[in-house]
Amino acid sequence: MTVIEGNRLEEGWGSFFPTESVQEIVRKNPETVPERYVRNKEDEGGDDLLPHLFLDIPVIDLFLLASGDEEELKKLDMACRDWGFFQIINHDIPIEVLQEMKLTAREFFQLPLEDKMKYFKAPNDVQGYSPSPIVHEQQKLDWADILILQVYPKHSRRENYWPIILPDSTKVIEAYSKEASRVAQQLLGGFSKLLGLQMEELLKMHCEVLQVMRMNYYPICPMPEKVIGVSPHADTGTLTLLLQEDDNIDGLQIRHLGGWVPIKPLANALFINIGDVIEVLSNGRYKSVEHRAMANERKERISIATFICPSEDVQIEPLASMVSEDLKQKYIKFRYGDYLNYYWTRRFDGKTPTNLELIKIEA
Repeated sequence: MTVIEGNRLEEGWGSFFPTESVQEIVRKNPETVPERYVRNKEDEGGDDLLPHLFLDIPVIDLFLLASGDEEELKKLDMACRDWGFFQIINHDIPIEVLQEMKLTAREFFQLPLEDKMKYFKAPNDVQGYSPSPIVHEQQKLDWADILILQVYPKHSRRENYWPIILPDSTKVIEAYSKEASRVAQQLLGGFSKLLGLQMEELLKMHCEVLQVMRMNYYPICPMPEKVIGVSPHADTGTLTLLLQEDDNIDGLQIRHLGGWVPIKPLANALFINIGDVIEVLSNGRYKSVEHRAMANERKERISIATFICPSEDVQIEPLASMVSEDLKQKYIKFRYGDYLNYYWTRRFDGKTPTNLELIKIEA
């Protein structure tokens, strides 16, 4: 078990329980949804949709931002403060790199089950192929299968989980991940400016950046209103980059003004959402956004998320530049690896984490 004692987080882990691939459930019986997946509105975080707000979602031109454009930096500040989410265009990732990454993700999930099972994750491991994690036996399940790979640093890879059964898959994942890393570094440079740091300072604070890829497969669902692809949550890391395979299939929704805003992707854009680390470093100025993924009955949906995180030994706390006499420190100092452990232990205990309540300083 994990507990907080004063300003200290103690480590601890639980266990994952095995379950059946959602893709196989649909293949065997495409007309029904097992009770284990059926949600009520409280499980889904409510159903108040705000589709009219989609046009207000910020779009950041990464070329302008990386070139030092002050107006684009102001747009980034607004996006992080008001939304915790934005799309980026002009990111300079070659179209062929994006397309090959999308194709590799699709080809993996199209493999026969016996081939995918060669990459099935071990107990208590995060990396590998599996349905969405079950962390307690009474848990309602997400309508998704996933493949998680730690890409950087290279020495932390579990290469037995990399789908080498697909020709060139390693090369494709490497190429996309290298570009995603570059984009993340450019964004971190922008965040550094906003947080009163030198351009490279925020990147250096991460020490050895942890970069994790998660491929998500959301099968067609005969009753999409009764299930959820990924439960409402906020990300524990610094930031997340999301590539959607088909720009014409909606699914991602973000929490805003008490409701859910469905996201419609711009062609070849990337979604970016702010994680807990940025919220803490900014002392709450920028928001770690809650989001969820929904199923649909028309077509399966695939996305590729890239998580950018500090090394586990990095100490995280509000930056001195974001604390003042008028704006007191809102979060305790903590080791990032301990925070991850605490987050997952709450999941193992069957509690839905509202992450930052774990480390907030009571007023």
